[in-house]
Amino acid sequence: MTLNFIDITAFIVFILLVIFVSVYLSRKEETSEDYFLAGRSLSWWVIGLSLIASNISTEHFIGQAGQGFKGTVGLAIASYEWIAAIALVIVAFFFLPRFLKSGIYTMPEYLGKRYDTPTRTFMSVMMLVFYIGVTMATVLYAGAFTLHTIFDIPLHYGVWTIGLIAGAYTVYGGLMAVVWSDVIQGSVLLLGGLIVTLLGFKAVGGIEEFVKLSEGRLHTILPADHPELPWTAVLIGGMWIPNLFYWGLNQFITQRTLGAKSVIEGQKGILFGATIKLIIPFIVIFPGIIAFELYGDDINNPDAAFPILITKLLPSGLIGILLAALFGATMSTLDSLLNSAATIFTVDIYKPFINPKANSKKEIKIGRIATLIFTVLACIWAPVLTSFEGGLYLFIQLYWGFVQPGILAAFLLGMLFKKIHGKAAFTGMLLNIPVYGILLWLLPNIAFLHHMMISFIAIVIWMLAYSYMFPSKTTRHIEITNIKTEKLPRLVKIWGMAIVVATLGLYILFF
Repeated sequence: MTLNFIDITAFIVFILLVIFVSVYLSRKEETSEDYFLAGRSLSWWVIGLSLIASNISTEHFIGQAGQGFKGTVGLAIASYEWIAAIALVIVAFFFLPRFLKSGIYTMPEYLGKRYDTPTRTFMSVMMLVFYIGVTMATVLYAGAFTLHTIFDIPLHYGVWTIGLIAGAYTVYGGLMAVVWSDVIQGSVLLLGGLIVTLLGFKAVGGIEEFVKLSEGRLHTILPADHPELPWTAVLIGGMWIPNLFYWGLNQFITQRTLGAKSVIEGQKGILFGATIKLIIPFIVIFPGIIAFELYGDDINNPDAAFPILITKLLPSGLIGILLAALFGATMSTLDSLLNSAATIFTVDIYKPFINPKANSKKEIKIGRIATLIFTVLACIWAPVLTSFEGGLYLFIQLYWGFVQPGILAAFLLGMLFKKIHGKAAFTGMLLNIPVYGILLWLLPNIAFLHHMMISFIAIVIWMLAYSYMFPSKTTRHIEITNIKTEKLPRLVKIWGMAIVVATLGLYILFF
């Protein structure tokens, strides 16, 4: 890809602007609550944009656009966004109030309060292993691949460049730096995606001509025997497990909702993010389909569809800014991962086991050191992913299945049933590893989402049976903090219902 001087300048200036604003606005962190949870002062619109910016990475604007270009899945890939919208509504009304009222910093901390220390520690360790070994490394490699595609920078240089830049402002500013970098980069990325889509419609001859040329790519429901996204797994099966885990129990995402100034502010932020989720397929997948219609004969690699569409449709300067935002999306995801991993290490491992008397200054120092160490580890590990033949997307989805069903079962059953105890939760999460692994081995030809659902059901049965056959003599209750309890506004209720109705409407429209 050839960029002119204006595009390169715009790219560099935008990245520097993001770093400056993030560092400047986070310069006054004094307590651990300031550093890890932005002083619990985040407004709804900041939370919503940060949620989406942390979620959106190269996987979306490169991978999902590529799926639209290929056509084997087409618009059905939008289920990852639209099922997420309903999952976010569930998180807003069911999960978030419980988390904020318990006063927790981390998701493992909640398990510690509900169950016991071993359960909390097990989740903490597993989260750190998977954040560093799977998600961080994947994001780093994907971002480096984007840099290599745009500027022909060697992959290992790209990995360390992204890691050190994102690590530096995360070390300095904590969650406040993370969310403001997310707000800037996410806003520009969403606006840029919208512009590309509108210009694409114009280039292809209008929306009606686009639909006419799409040749069956605009269907969301695929056959039950589809190897990747069978409708059974999407609508009533395994897709709900990674979505409820990712949006409700994943420290990397939930940390900004835990930083909300109130329960209602957090709920509005989540619903704002869910609303944006409904729009994302139109500005990510549609451009991939448009690229096929306009330049299908000239594009050999489907993952190049979105970058090529940018260079063909956008004017100089705007190309550089949008590519910078695309690169920045990688940094937004990485900085969120680094900050959440450092929070888990400090709150759930360092303070309980190494230094229980640590004050806020010590916790901030440890959090910064942990962030730096995790950055280096992820940069070292990222190049190893080049040897994974299944591709980055399969890598990240496949391996999270070893922990997601068990963790979701532990949280859900702990909230719904008082008799579920720590030993049942701990052994259930531990059981997830062999059960999921055996399913992958015995049933390699079915969608991984089915493996996740079977694992989840098996773990739920185990936890219920264990708890009722071997009941605990003591019951643990989660204490409510001094967070003010507010009556849920009617507007918030209507907003949540409207998102569910809109999602169902989109599935009907693109059936």
